[in-house]
Amino acid sequence: MKRVHLKATGMVQGVGYRMFIDRVARELGLCGWVRNMPDGSVDIDAQGSEQAVGELIRRAAAGPSRARVASLLREELPPSDEMTEFSVRM
Repeated sequence: MKRVHLKATGMVQGVGYRMFIDRVARELGLCGWVRNMPDGSVDIDAQGSEQAVGELIRRAAAGPSRARVASLLREELPPSDEMTEFSVRM
């Protein structure tokens, strides 16, 4: 089990980025959440198999067609037993 916290910067709000991440994470069977931040970035906390997390990172760096991801900061975290599904946080 692997868990990461990602911070996407660039043109990532108002372009469907959170919904894109939600769809990808659910498709990959990941648990966690995604939310917009006041500074214009998007935070992602995701947990699952190493392969699924790696694929999420790859797709988060590209984003949906209208997004322009300038950077994707990554921090590994210890797995959490409290994460059971993926959600979009407000």
